[in-house]
Amino acid sequence: MELATPVADALNRFLDLSSLELKTTAQNMANIDTPGYRTVGFDFASEMRRSLDSLNQQGSGGEAAGSLPAVQAGPVDGLLERPDGNNVSMDREGMKMAEAQLQFRTGVELLKHEFTRVLDAIHEDQK
Repeated sequence: MELATPVADALNRFLDLSSLELKTTAQNMANIDTPGYRTVGFDFASEMRRSLDSLNQQGSGGEAAGSLPAVQAGPVDGLLERPDGNNVSMDREGMKMAEAQLQFRTGVELLKHEFTRVLDAIHEDQK
């Protein structure tokens, strides 16, 4: 049996994006010594908005509830480039990692609360 609510679906998308941001940041960190590597990133808020829009269109022929639309990741502008052409900043990536971890933990807690709310509603008549 699958328990799905609009809030749970939105939180699922939130967790997927947070996880993707962690992976992207780890990729950037892993390439700190790769000559010519350019930092990659995406705007979390914009991608979350796009994801929620596609979730809302689900009833009118949109994507399946579990699928995340393709994220529009690209090079990050405004970073200092080293002589070897690499522009990864460990300070920036450390901050992005901490932010993504906090977002993920927040999403997990909110999802726990949503499932508790649903289970309480299911068991309401037994009280």
